[in-house]
Amino acid sequence: MSIRNNNLGSINKPGFNALGAQTSVTTYTYELWSWGRNANGQLGLGNTTYYSSPKQVGSLTTWSTLSGGSNGFFTVAIKTDGTLWSWGLNSQGQLGLGNLTAYSSPKQVGALTAWLKVATGRAFTLAIKTSGTLWSWGNGGNGQLGLGDNLYRNSPVQVGALTTWYNIAGSRSFTLATKTDGTLWSWGYNAYGQLGLGNTTDYSSPKQVGALTTWLNISCGSYFTIATKTNGTLWTWGANNQGQLGLGNTTYYSSPMQVGALTTWITVAGGGNSSRAIKTNGTLWTWGRNNLGQLGLNNLTDVSSPNQVGALTTWFGVAAGDSFTIASKTDGTIWDWGSNASGQLGLGNVTYYSSPKQVGSLTTWLTVAAGAYHSIALKY
Repeated sequence: MSIRNNNLGSINKPGFNALGAQTSVTTYTYELWSWGRNANGQLGLGNTTYYSSPKQVGSLTTWSTLSGGSNGFFTVAIKTDGTLWSWGLNSQGQLGLGNLTAYSSPKQVGALTAWLKVATGRAFTLAIKTSGTLWSWGNGGNGQLGLGDNLYRNSPVQVGALTTWYNIAGSRSFTLATKTDGTLWSWGYNAYGQLGLGNTTDYSSPKQVGALTTWLNISCGSYFTIATKTNGTLWTWGANNQGQLGLGNTTYYSSPMQVGALTTWITVAGGGNSSRAIKTNGTLWTWGRNNLGQLGLNNLTDVSSPNQVGALTTWFGVAAGDSFTIASKTDGTIWDWGSNASGQLGLGNVTYYSSPKQVGSLTTWLTVAAGAYHSIALKY
């Protein structure tokens, strides 16, 4: 989930300007909170107890960036001093700690203070340093680490020598990334065309998606990709068995396809077999699989085209777990819906909901992220 490029107006949060653009990832400090499934310690609370309401991770107020292990059972986060921390399941080295030991409390990855952005897949991690270099570790069985092989790594390894990486997204077994020149690159598992390269061939090194230099925000579902361009258009490709591409059909595509003709899309989040996106007017739209109410449309019906969630124009950020959604509004509240078997909705119960429900009454939430069955958020 990315909120850096939101432009919704009337946002008044520390670290964001009047247009909703993030002005710094290191100037402001935030508390870290988590809830939901915790069998592998992915909540970072020093235990393996499930929680159905938000719990603060320690007492520090120095967290700045986070990722919840999309489709996974671990968490990675960056502090304002540029250090990188991880916890939870580590059976494939995804924590980057040089071992395969699971941890239920945050552990620092190395000693560097130069980490800037982080993204996670099913059992692997990607991170960008302030130098613009890209690093990866964990499960590389399908080439998703981008290191030219299918090996696993339990410590960070640099992907090539470039210093121009800008944004990253990971899923079950493939990776998407953009460079500072606006180009889009992909690698890893590609059986459904999710790499956008016009074929279904796996690649273990970065391959450019077309020749355009206008890609902006990127996200991945289980086996599909959703992205926006600088002109506000929305594009998807890959698996589409439940309409997750938003193209009005269930046809798979191995090259980027435009979703409608609108030029007002800004934020995207893929998770499982469904998609979420926010427009510049602050409206929230969802499509794809909806068997557990994860689309927030007050029903359990799959849809293959974007459908608006309610009528509100105050949505700010959105993230997707395996079968649930968590989103923030411009007033600092957070809302979620969908599967709740592990308490991942943070509502104090394990009841499923097919429409948005507010998590508590606080108005100081900022960033939200989701793992397979757990949620994490920053609060100021």
